[in-house]
Amino acid sequence: GGKGELTVKNVKDDEFIRADVPMTKFNIRNLSIAYMQIEKGDMFLDIGGGTGSVSVEAALQGADVVTAEAGLEACRLIEKNCKKFAVNVRLIEGFAPEILLKPEYRSFVCDKCFIGGSGGRLRPVFEYLKTALKHGGILCADFILIKNLYEFLSLLEEFGYSDIEAHLIQTASMGKAGLFKGENPVYIVK
Repeated sequence: GGKGELTVKNVKDDEFIRADVPMTKFNIRNLSIAYMQIEKGDMFLDIGGGTGSVSVEAALQGADVVTAEAGLEACRLIEKNCKKFAVNVRLIEGFAPEILLKPEYRSFVCDKCFIGGSGGRLRPVFEYLKTALKHGGILCADFILIKNLYEFLSLLEEFGYSDIEAHLIQTASMGKAGLFKGENPVYIVK
């Protein structure tokens, strides 16, 4: 773009304002975004926005983004990161899906949904998505804990989802001494 214009794709982790809020890391974030096949004009719902890294990347891809986040510090970070990257994200403060059931959000329907954190509320989220996720829409989630992965997989089956893909991603980054330091393995399910 021109001078002063912000055209960013594939944002590096250290470009996000972080604090102590968990963030979906670069490799996992970009794989998740790619699996969801985000297109310009998609309605995108991010449940458990964290730092807002996935929301920002989705908005940079041209999606209309709604983010639900319950943590106060996380909400402030989402606002700061959206401002930094000059993207418009509608932030809804509170626990999903309860907050999304308020009358002003009832008519909301999304094409793509990412679950970055569910606070142990996966079943109610699935109930909510029965009407909030368009038929043929894409649901994606990342997990570190195997018990959450199993719960998610069984809910996908119970709620009749198809074309399920699950990936175990293990990354390691080279440090200054040339040694590789492993990250937690992450399960991405689409």
